[in-house]
Amino acid sequence: MHDQRVPDDTGADPALGRARRDPRSAVGPVTAVESLNAADVANWIRRAAELVAADTERLTRLDAAIGDGDHGHNLDRGFRAAVAALPDDAPPGRTLIAAGRAVVSKTGGASGPLYGTALRRAGKALGDAADVDAAAFGTALRAALEGVQDLGKAVEGDKTMVDALAPAAAAYEAALGDGADLAGCARAAADAAARGAEATIPMQARKGRASYLGPRSVGHMDPGACSTGLVLRALAEIVGGTG
Repeated sequence: MHDQRVPDDTGADPALGRARRDPRSAVGPVTAVESLNAADVANWIRRAAELVAADTERLTRLDAAIGDGDHGHNLDRGFRAAVAALPDDAPPGRTLIAAGRAVVSKTGGASGPLYGTALRRAGKALGDAADVDAAAFGTALRAALEGVQDLGKAVEGDKTMVDALAPAAAAYEAALGDGADLAGCARAAADAAARGAEATIPMQARKGRASYLGPRSVGHMDPGACSTGLVLRALAEIVGGTG
């Protein structure tokens, strides 16, 4: 059986941007940020695209076990399109909306609408603010989750991306309530998403194509939950200064 854990590290693809450089200047070492501006959000999307690209085959194998077998390649194509669509001069919210639209237009299957909705809902929640603090981003993350649930009608335990995104939003909010900064909140969200993805392995799917397999869906990580973990890990790296 293939290893189903979210990987701890991966190489960067130069074609997808300089996500391992400073999020604001794209020059020099990465430093932690206290708030997100448009450059930070753009670098988050670039880093997410790198992580998805590096893990494309594994995501596809996970999907082949319980779905259509195209999640990795579809999402890779969608995030590459999102990187290409990043605006040059727009606030964080509009940057996320542009990325979401690109994901919808270029990603096949169910993942395109779901990821596109998540990004666009988050972007709308941020509005036209030039800088986004930890509290504002927490609101955006909750909006992303609500958008995914509105579209897919899934709840925790259904073996979907919600099983990673819902605990991530909750962990982010809990960390914020405990006084954590943006980096701490993002790391809490990423860790919770990774645990949520792992927790889908023993679940029986109740939504999506995997639900048709019944008990045969048990024993496999949900690919959408896995990729959600990658996207939130990208965020934690960018704001924490480790990406």
